[in-house]
Amino acid sequence: MVKLSELQMKELIVMDDGTRLGHIIDLEIDGRTGRIIAIIAEAKGKKTGMFAKAGELFIAWEKIVRIGEDVILVEKVKGPELYTED
Repeated sequence: MVKLSELQMKELIVMDDGTRLGHIIDLEIDGRTGRIIAIIAEAKGKKTGMFAKAGELFIAWEKIVRIGEDVILVEKVKGPELYTED
């Protein structure tokens, strides 16, 4: 099991082009299942959607390709991703 504090130390990098997205600041967790829905990253200088605070980027858990020792590789993120409740 990985702790949030351990994930926060890893840098988020887009696998396609090497863009550095910053670090994880929080997680979005489904209260019914306890599963992680999205990671919330610190996005410096980026505007996000209506429900996100300035400087926050929501990345769906499915966009994570690999979690390594020092970095987390994610698929290209075009913009903030919001989840819908089923």
